[in-house]
Amino acid sequence: MDHTIDRIDPVCGMTGVLERHGRWFCSAGCAAEYLRRQTAGLPSRRGAWRNPWIWVPVSAVLLAGLGSWWPAAGAFSALYRDYVLKVGPPMLLGLLLGGLLDHFVPKEYIIKLLTGPRKRVVLRGTALGFLASSCSHGCLALTIELYRKGASIPAVVSFLLASPWASMAFTFVILRLFGLRGVAIMVAALAIAMATGLIFQRLDRRGVLGSNPHAVQLPSGFSIRGDLTGRWRGRAWTRETLRADLQGILRGMEPLGRMVLGWVQLGLVLSALLGTVVPHHVLAHGFGPTLGGLLLTLVAAAAIEVCSEGTTPLAYELYRHTGALGNAFAFLMGGVVTDYTELAALWRAMGRRPVLWMLAITLPQVVAIGWLLNQWRS
Repeated sequence: MDHTIDRIDPVCGMTGVLERHGRWFCSAGCAAEYLRRQTAGLPSRRGAWRNPWIWVPVSAVLLAGLGSWWPAAGAFSALYRDYVLKVGPPMLLGLLLGGLLDHFVPKEYIIKLLTGPRKRVVLRGTALGFLASSCSHGCLALTIELYRKGASIPAVVSFLLASPWASMAFTFVILRLFGLRGVAIMVAALAIAMATGLIFQRLDRRGVLGSNPHAVQLPSGFSIRGDLTGRWRGRAWTRETLRADLQGILRGMEPLGRMVLGWVQLGLVLSALLGTVVPHHVLAHGFGPTLGGLLLTLVAAAAIEVCSEGTTPLAYELYRHTGALGNAFAFLMGGVVTDYTELAALWRAMGRRPVLWMLAITLPQVVAIGWLLNQWRS
């Protein structure tokens, strides 16, 4: 069973990758904040009222009913309710899938699949990125953790780029918002992840990227099939094991919800504000389906510090006003490949060369595919 729950960052709730002060943290910043709170005598864990599993549903009910007692907020409240109805069910389904994967898929399997020089390693990295149910910040922590476990740089980069925008969890959200065009967004994201990973493999063979100092070997003769067979045969189908499985799934959902629910709520609020406050002609003119609008969208994606789940409804709102599918795609992908906080974390963990090469390889692809998608006009 995966014990990720034991490595939850006590400050931000993400998966920890750095061991400090007897705890696990997602970054040195969170470790420093934990130490500051301990020194100041402040509690190191969030109070119940700060748990997104509590405050997000409560605030959602309040915002959905805001227009009933404040008429001026009626348009905002109605648009917000519409977004909640669209995003809520697929979001909960995604969290459930994340809990299932967290509980039933050992990390040894991922390590086994993400090492080696063959093209299939990049394909596996892309596929596992699709299966990963995490926001971009959570996926970043998992990416760094995989790197620290010895996964190859090409596979790690493919994993990072394929999730969360083509991830299984947000497949449902993107399809619900964009319909058939959402398939084009996900296929394009997977194509970029695959192409970038294959290019990275060529660079890796030439020694351009440097080696992974954390490379490790699994036990000799380790087989995923053999391990699965042993687990299946040794499993006791009793009420106690089923209860333990349910608890394990819920434990897997809990930190994932802490990572994503607050950002989803922020994205929904920002999208509703964007749809009711910003005039339609402003968005249509500044972020229209032109090369200039596409580049401006990428700049905005780099500047807006919102987790990936938050920018999903923002991207849809942009598309709804401009009809520029390529700009929505660039907004989604740009937030992953140009977010300065995530790039800084990768820089610290993997060095400057993989980060600079990732920027140089992915940005032209995002612009090119975004321009092509902008030609798809209804």
